[in-house]
Amino acid sequence: MSGHRLTGFRAASTLADLGFAGVAAGVIARRRRVLGLLERVQADARVVRRLRRLRREFGSGPVELVVPGRRMVVVVDPADVGRVLDGSPSPFHPANLEKRAALRQFQPHGVLVSSGHLRDERRAVNEAALETGRPLHHLAEPFTEVIREEAARLRETAVREGKLDAEQFTIGWWRLVRRLVLGTAARDDDEITDRLWQLRSAANWSFLAPQRRRLRRKFTDELHRYAESAEPDSLLGALAATPASGASDPIGQVPHWLFAFDAAGMALTRTLALLATHPEQRAAATAEAVDRAGSAALPYLRGCVLESVRLWPTTPMILRDTTEDTIWRDGDEQFTIDGGAALLIAAVAFHRDEQLLPFAHDFVPEIWLDGRAQQYPQLVPFSAGPAACPGRDLVLFITSTLLAEMLRSMTFELRSTPTLDPAAPLPLTYNNFGVEFAVTPVHEASEAG
Repeated sequence: MSGHRLTGFRAASTLADLGFAGVAAGVIARRRRVLGLLERVQADARVVRRLRRLRREFGSGPVELVVPGRRMVVVVDPADVGRVLDGSPSPFHPANLEKRAALRQFQPHGVLVSSGHLRDERRAVNEAALETGRPLHHLAEPFTEVIREEAARLRETAVREGKLDAEQFTIGWWRLVRRLVLGTAARDDDEITDRLWQLRSAANWSFLAPQRRRLRRKFTDELHRYAESAEPDSLLGALAATPASGASDPIGQVPHWLFAFDAAGMALTRTLALLATHPEQRAAATAEAVDRAGSAALPYLRGCVLESVRLWPTTPMILRDTTEDTIWRDGDEQFTIDGGAALLIAAVAFHRDEQLLPFAHDFVPEIWLDGRAQQYPQLVPFSAGPAACPGRDLVLFITSTLLAEMLRSMTFELRSTPTLDPAAPLPLTYNNFGVEFAVTPVHEASEAG
């Protein structure tokens, strides 16, 4: 397939353009200062430009980059995104070599790095405990009460200080996450999530970092301690009630849940920034929050969260490994790519290219409600296919419920930069760690109006 292959400097420079922003920011644990620098230069624009160049030069077929020790197949056609994700685990396996090297630091038995029957068992455990495919988890009612309590505490701090910044939100978010996942006893256990952060920071270096086995053992021991007295109204309680073999290592799946909730918190911060700066969408979201108070069905707010992840993917690079030779098409041409290669889907390039999407740089939650998003197979905020995020519905429930609580009780004015102007294209790179809001209690805002 020489016509769709790059070698030497061209391959290396192409891979650098596609991967620089994601790797520099921290694939597993975001580097806060680096993300701020990447925002200044709008580093993700390089990804969009490079994929356009590949599409112009090679057409719709994927492009194979040959670099020392590795072949990387880059998907350039939106239609191929769906094909690849639907083809999991064969011929496109999610347990990619680079991914395994990174995730072994804190989840060596996680479903994302598993193969064969163990992958099937572990996926089944995740889907059962997280209730994949159900809009509302059976713990929705007690979870809503926990969210309400933690939202009230977050509001109290924000109102007292007159602001809500990313640090305040992150502290409150992790208290909520620990309660939901590990139980109320873990609410203030910063140490367990700090250990996870240290492991994830090491995971950023993939093959280059030695495994921190002692730290991982301490972290895992703490997870088991909470599991031994799992509270029924927690995800650990749901996991304890899920039939599973010892080989599936149910507790070994929990690190990824915590990892995923970090990404959810990033998306939630950005969603709030979007709503604070887009009056029309804010009005619709607030109306839903007020009109549906006490209801777990919040479709517009879920659409807002999905749109935030579409605009700024929390998984900027989706990786697979090809397990066999695969046949591809570029117009009338057909060609084969040998198995054993890595495969890269640069999500931001498919989500934010105005040549592919008429709403690429706009905040349009409605596309997730009116069927438009389904017309674009490249829009995969939670991945897709058999390896799609098993916690998608749970995450959307938790984030939309917390958003509703916050919108009912506070108004937000974004006072950090960059501004998110609804009349201008939204930035391609947006540092959630730099976000800050001026906060006013709703009753005070109403009186002032």
